[in-house]
Amino acid sequence: MSKVKFTETILRDAHQSLVATRMSTSQMQPALELLDQVGYHALEMWGGATFDSSLRFLKEDPWERLRIIRKHVKNTKLQMLLRGQNILGYKHYPDDVLDEFIFRSVDNGIDIIRTFDALNDFRNIERSIQKTKEAGAHAQGALCYTTSPVHTTEKFVEMAKELEQMGSDSICIKDMSGLLLPLAGAELVRAIKAEVDLPIELHSHMSNGLADMMYLKGIEEGAGIVDTALMAFANGTSQPPTEALAMTLKDSVYDPELDMDVLMQLADYFNQIRDKFLKDGTLNPKVYTMDIKALYYQVPGGMYSNLVSQMTLTNQLELLPQVLAEIPKVREELGYPPLVTPTSQIVGAQAVTNVVSGGRYTMIPREIREYVRGMYGRPPAEISQEIKDLILKGKEPITDRPAEHLEPQLEKIRAELGDLVKQPEDVLSYALFPNVAMDYFKHRDSQ
Repeated sequence: MSKVKFTETILRDAHQSLVATRMSTSQMQPALELLDQVGYHALEMWGGATFDSSLRFLKEDPWERLRIIRKHVKNTKLQMLLRGQNILGYKHYPDDVLDEFIFRSVDNGIDIIRTFDALNDFRNIERSIQKTKEAGAHAQGALCYTTSPVHTTEKFVEMAKELEQMGSDSICIKDMSGLLLPLAGAELVRAIKAEVDLPIELHSHMSNGLADMMYLKGIEEGAGIVDTALMAFANGTSQPPTEALAMTLKDSVYDPELDMDVLMQLADYFNQIRDKFLKDGTLNPKVYTMDIKALYYQVPGGMYSNLVSQMTLTNQLELLPQVLAEIPKVREELGYPPLVTPTSQIVGAQAVTNVVSGGRYTMIPREIREYVRGMYGRPPAEISQEIKDLILKGKEPITDRPAEHLEPQLEKIRAELGDLVKQPEDVLSYALFPNVAMDYFKHRDSQ
């Protein structure tokens, strides 16, 4: 037994889960040197939805955010979340784009890349892990935790062994919807530790009010790293609070030895940021609500805050309970995918369409068609035959790695962009989000 390490999520998943990733670089910057003094294992500060939101809503260059944070954070590892072959987008990208993205990320300051695949189809993350190691960074393989008739402790142990064999340096149990119950978490950590000789990190959300208890039980079984958020942006659909868990473990064999005085200063600062978001409506108090029914809906934090945001904008918030009830039905019909980007958006979009249109599958988004074709990988269970018949119309889905069907893109994009490219990373921004990046480039050039 030894001290537990903390990964702080306030610069990424915490504000992604509570305020749809709207914290700007300028709001982060005054706290960076204090964050570097706490004694964290890592700061999770990039990847996930931060990239898209920076370009789309904040009119910021996400690469510049990474460079600024690296400049101010000299002692703490910087961590990002990568969606395997989805990179940071909502579809699969060719290998040349993935390779370049990983090398540029590490070159700009990333130390740890946590890689996951939304379907736990590890054919889609093997290359990411390999390239992360080639770039000289720590490759953490993640297994997306969910519950269904086909997801068992034994199955997750098999996945962990597969991640170890692929060369992962550590394993994250990624519980994006707060579904892992405390005793089940203890059992899962114990079972993986018995078979796999790698550090285990726990990632969960307080959606059901259970994640902090699960962390404690997991720590007792040997989980060495936990993801937490400073209290101003903790709880609800976010992570358990850093300060509370640090105090719980203080003076024990697990003591993370964080600087509590610095944490108090950070609390004062981020409380002000939170209050601004509350005042302008960016932070909806609804996302702080803990609901045990989330165990049934399985909606992750970022997905829930986005659903609330989108349905408020379209004056359809009163339909939210129906959408939440529809999500597990759609998920079962699609073969029980874990609900995490991009499958959470795919399932969520179909559930919203089914409810708002008044008819199930009368409208089918393109992403659902691609999913059923096999372009996101292998679902955990069989897709409903009715859905397959509706979409495939007798054609066979692809069964190999989806990226094998994608042509290289980078050279074509470089030629297409021409003088719009001001830095090599612009090509990658455009490859992931062409329309959003183009709008940002025009905005940047007009300044």
